[in-house]
Amino acid sequence: MNNLLARLVGDKKDWKRMEARAAELPADYRTVYGEMKDYMWRFTAGDGMDIVAILRDVLDQFETEAAAGRSVIEVTGPDLAAFCDARLPEQQDAYRNKPRANLNEVAQKLS
Repeated sequence: MNNLLARLVGDKKDWKRMEARAAELPADYRTVYGEMKDYMWRFTAGDGMDIVAILRDVLDQFETEAAAGRSVIEVTGPDLAAFCDARLPEQQDAYRNKPRANLNEVAQKLS
């Protein structure tokens, strides 16, 4: 029980640190990161740690690219859903089509 509690508290602290880092991103990166987060959570395979790991990697990449002066669409390309899907575990699910379209609307607005 103590291990579970320690893990949950540690995971929450880690998540808060990630969210603080994301809040420091430029506005276009923050927008895309937030939308990607909403999109990816729909496809978690259990406790969500798979998505947290993916988002941590994306956040690392976004921080590096933003510091280099690249726009978020230069990094992700105009198909944000494809950028996300390439990082998600393989799923053959028709449910993904509507969230993909909604996510790509964000890129169209930023282009």
